Amino acid sequence: MGTKKFRIPKLPFFLVLSNVVTLLLCLNVVFYIDGPAKHFSRAPPLKTDFPAEFVEYTSPKKLPGGYNSHYRSDTVSYPVGHKCVDLKEDLERYMTYEVNGTCPDDEKISQRLLLSGCEPLPRRRCHNAGLRGYEEPLPVPDCFWSMPPDSSVSWTAYTCKDYKCLKNRHRNVGRYDDCIDCFDLNYHEKFRWIGVSNSPADFSIDRVLAMKKPGTIRIGLDIGGSSGTFAVRMREKNVTIVATTVNLNGSPFSNFVASRGIVPLYVSIFQRLPFFDGTLDIVHTMNVLSHLFPDDLFQLVLFDVYRVLRPGGLFWLDHFFYVGNQLWTVYVPLIETVGFDKLLWVTQRKLDRGIEKDEMYLSALFQKPME
Repeated sequence: MGTKKFRIPKLPFFLVLSNVVTLLLCLNVVFYIDGPAKHFSRAPPLKTDFPAEFVEYTSPKKLPGGYNSHYRSDTVSYPVGHKCVDLKEDLERYMTYEVNGTCPDDEKISQRLLLSGCEPLPRRRCHNAGLRGYEEPLPVPDCFWSMPPDSSVSWTAYTCKDYKCLKNRHRNVGRYDDCIDCFDLNYHEKFRWIGVSNSPADFSIDRVLAMKKPGTIRIGLDIGGSSGTFAVRMREKNVTIVATTVNLNGSPFSNFVASRGIVPLYVSIFQRLPFFDGTLDIVHTMNVLSHLFPDDLFQLVLFDVYRVLRPGGLFWLDHFFYVGNQLWTVYVPLIETVGFDKLLWVTQRKLDRGIEKDEMYLSALFQKPME
């Protein structure tokens, strides 16, 4: 018997061409030459009207060694906040610069992006401006309670251009609405957390540390570190604290905290804490969480704190403020969902904005269960 020949049915030329084009579009691959070998890679992103540096940064990058089992891919992508693409005007200004040149003086724009959900910000290939006559910072422990010389000022974007202006903020009544006197290290800051206050909501550091075996509180985080005083006081007790800072209210909190020898972690309250699970001994926060934020953010932050604390770790909720009966109708139920053990709990009326505001403080100390 003769062998049957398989015949390809004849199709119209344009139908064949259409099918081939469709197949190539579905595969979404391109061929390119790298030395003598041929490789496959995802197609580059379509050209858009976003800044070229942003498109370049967010495009998948080929791994030189090919497929990597850790990344489960042969490419890597650099992260940016999901809201970046919605903030086109500010993103355009932030990502338009001379590559390998000097970065624009645009701290206000970058922070506006960050606080609007463009977090993390995309990296840039430029240098921040150098400073003429810059002096080295004061050594430890002199830097803890001394104002640095103005020759070490490394910011330009804020209302105050020198340390003297920062120190005298509380004398400019009505110009600032938050942390008014926290840059004057010989004023109220000098007496915080050392046990000299008569307010029941003002826990001292010694009282909190006494809740645990000596030396077992070693490392931690201050969410909303202000001018760094809590972290400094803890360092004086041989506890290393990293402070999150955002440069709100026209003031260089990050720079000031760094000048005191404390690590300023430039992240917002909306960002997942950049620490691995079960690694910190203590987390403190003061006047950052409040009824001014959505309720679900409060709960998300508490669960994130629970995540990063080791078993037996402490969460110090310092002067959390709320209105009226919100504590019992809103916040206590949320706190109870997290699963902390309660060690200290004090409520007190908040009067700085007037009794008619019906605002209250809660100071509390929680412990993550050992099991």
